[in-house]
Amino acid sequence: MSLSDTMDARSETAATSAWVRYSAALPVAVGVLALMFGWHIAVGAKSLPLGTVLDALVNYDNAEFDHMIVRELRMPRALIAALVGASLSVAGALMQGVTRNPLAEPGILGLMAGASFAVVMAIGVFDVVHPAWLPWVAALGALVTALAVWLIAQWAPGGATPLTLTLAGAAITAFLGALISVAHLLNQDSFEQLRVWLAGSLAGRRVDELRVVTPWIIASLFLALALSSKVTVLAMGDDVARGLGVRTGWLKVQVLVCVVVLTACSVALAGPLGFVGLVIPHVVRLFVGADYRWIVPYSAVIGAAYLLGVDIIARLALRPEEVATGIVTAMVGAPLFIHLVRQRAR
Repeated sequence: MSLSDTMDARSETAATSAWVRYSAALPVAVGVLALMFGWHIAVGAKSLPLGTVLDALVNYDNAEFDHMIVRELRMPRALIAALVGASLSVAGALMQGVTRNPLAEPGILGLMAGASFAVVMAIGVFDVVHPAWLPWVAALGALVTALAVWLIAQWAPGGATPLTLTLAGAAITAFLGALISVAHLLNQDSFEQLRVWLAGSLAGRRVDELRVVTPWIIASLFLALALSSKVTVLAMGDDVARGLGVRTGWLKVQVLVCVVVLTACSVALAGPLGFVGLVIPHVVRLFVGADYRWIVPYSAVIGAAYLLGVDIIARLALRPEEVATGIVTAMVGAPLFIHLVRQRAR
């Protein structure tokens, strides 16, 4: 056997071993997510035994007050936390792969600010409050902002590089944040209801909103999974991807649509939650490497479990009062991201 044949055989063996290892670990991650989901439902102003939670989920009795707490109040919030965590994590992973920018995520590149600004204007100025409209409004804001960030970065010397995209996203985010503050000052009564939402909160979300966005989130997550193998190739560079037969332009359009939908649905449900889409993909890469066929599903599962855990902290830190979930994501995510940067720099 020649040296090249030996190297090919070893490479194939390593790939098979990695596939088996990651496939076996994924159910474990799903099990952790299920435990976090149950724990999230069990804790709160009134703690409930896990047995009561399971009984309410399996054998619901509307005459039992604890069952009503589980099904009507806590389970929708847990579902929102899991869906938003998965959506933002997958959106961040896709953006990092396509732009080859380790700092790319919906918050830093301005998509979250654009979606938030559009929702604030729709509710505070045009009095659009029906939950069916909010995801579309947020998606329009995120899409317009994404195009604006790309155009600004494209006009900079050197074109749309990771650095210029990050700087353009930061500038747009600051500008839209200032506009939101001005609108709030000019009409404080109308914008008071949005104060907690703008901090990023899972409290008080309605089941109607969850029903509207859930099909779009699930469809986008499946689309992200379908595109994951091509994103792995694209992350190697546009020239390499074209050489391997990938239609890079069409792929970027599909990824943009996927990211916009995931971001818009997340903002419509929970407001702007920072650092989730930035940190989780980096954590996942520490274990699964650079293959987006694994980064995407693991980001979805770990991101969902992470936001459930963060929301538990937000509910228990000052019990019976609650801290806005967005504040906790920043307090937890920023130090974690600094630690990850230091680990990668070694």
